[in-house]
Amino acid sequence: VAKTSAGAIEYVKVARVKNINNLIEKLKRSGVWVIGADAKAEIDYTEWNWTSKTALVIGSEGKGLHHLTKQRCDALVKIPIFGKIESLNVSVATAVILYEIIRQRNLQKDSLSDKHA
Repeated sequence: VAKTSAGAIEYVKVARVKNINNLIEKLKRSGVWVIGADAKAEIDYTEWNWTSKTALVIGSEGKGLHHLTKQRCDALVKIPIFGKIESLNVSVATAVILYEIIRQRNLQKDSLSDKHA
């Protein structure tokens, strides 16, 4: 059962798995970059190139990603937070990063179509 707004589940591939670490290894063997979201990461989410095949791994509310999951990711990205707020909830953080993924991919698509016009 999925509850979504505006039918987004039809367009965004979402997976809930029993063993995330096994899935990460399988994705990596398939040529997919596995990127974890972590508040303490060094890389800003806007600095990552999201135009290649990428799986975004989001941790649980409050605890974030398990340390073993972080180790298995190809990279970890953060959303910079300013002011008195220390973190975003999972749904907001996911939305922010997904927006950047779509933005970069649309820019790439537009750039490619401009070259062929």
